[in-house]
Amino acid sequence: MNIDACYQLGYIVRTHGVKGQVIAFFDVDYPEDYEELESVFLQLNGKLVPFFIDALDIQPNGRIIIKFEDVDSIVEAEKLKNTQLYLPLENLPELDEDQFYFHEVIGYLIVDKTLGDLGTVKEIYEMPYQDLMAMDYQGTEVLIPIQDELILRADKAEKKLFVNLPEGLVDIYLNPTAPEPDDEDKDDDAV
Repeated sequence: MNIDACYQLGYIVRTHGVKGQVIAFFDVDYPEDYEELESVFLQLNGKLVPFFIDALDIQPNGRIIIKFEDVDSIVEAEKLKNTQLYLPLENLPELDEDQFYFHEVIGYLIVDKTLGDLGTVKEIYEMPYQDLMAMDYQGTEVLIPIQDELILRADKAEKKLFVNLPEGLVDIYLNPTAPEPDDEDKDDDAV
C-alpha cells in the first residue's frame, strides 16, 4: 500500500498492560465509527505494514485500546509506540456535497467572493487551536483560517474553493510594514 493512497487515522500513544495491547489516539470526530475496524496500516521504517486487529475497545473517556494479532507481549507492543496508523482513502466516510477532507483541496484554486481568483492551496497546517490553509498568491504564502464563515464551498468538479476572506487579509502578506520607531527613540536621535 502506498502512503499517498491512505490517510492518517491516528497514532499509537503507549502500551497498555503486559499482553501486547496498546493505547491509540484516533484523530477523527467520531471514533465510534471505527468500532468494527479489522485492520490498519502502521508506518514502520518508512513503509506501511498491515496489522490485523484482535480486539478494539473505545472507552467513554476517549481512550482506544487495541490488541493486534501476533503482538503478545509488552516488549513487542513497546516497538509500536508513537507509530502512525493509516487506512486506505476509500475507507473515508462519505461527506455531504458541500464538505471536503483537507487532503482533497490541495491544488484547488481559491476564488474569493470579492477579489476573484487568488491562488492555489499548497498545504494545510493542522494547529492546536486553528487549522490554516496555505495559499500560494503571487509567490507569497498566505495563510487562511479554516472556518465555516470563510470557506463557502468546494467545487470538486472544477477543483475550486470558494471563500469570503476578511478585507485586508491578503494585503497583510503583500505589504508588510516596518514598525514605527518609538517616540523616545526619536528624541534620543535629536541634537
